[in-house]
Amino acid sequence: MAQFWQCAPFARSISGIDIRGNAGTWWAQAENRYERGQSPQTGAVVVLKPYADMRVGHVAMVSKIVSAREVLVTHANWSRRGQVERNVRMVDVSDSGDWSRVRVWYAGSGNLGTTVYPTYGFIYAKDAPAAADAPAPQIASVRMADIGATIRALR
Repeated sequence: MAQFWQCAPFARSISGIDIRGNAGTWWAQAENRYERGQSPQTGAVVVLKPYADMRVGHVAMVSKIVSAREVLVTHANWSRRGQVERNVRMVDVSDSGDWSRVRVWYAGSGNLGTTVYPTYGFIYAKDAPAAADAPAPQIASVRMADIGATIRALR
């Protein structure tokens, strides 16, 4: 029988970030233990705030940075109950590009879900570079007007 995963134990097992408890408590627990910030890094854990039916929040590990406003995440118990989903899209739809509001790929629609989720930010694994040292994602030949239009379309 396959393992039934909750998001927090799964994120802990793949990220090396040793925090326990519901996902919505991870941000506060990380204070003074791990670097935290608003920029994605490979290996960091993004913490979604409790919101609507997601009463205990959600955590997912960044598996790849696609652009300044898109990452791929690996997480558990999201759109497939108890299962792991690897390298799925998460898009920053915040007005200021600070990753405070995101949309996440959802299996039921085969695309980004319709809900915009508030986030606390990213918790960085101890062996990952500090947020200030992380290289900025590179975007080749993209105009800011194009990015703005894409974000408005995703809302």
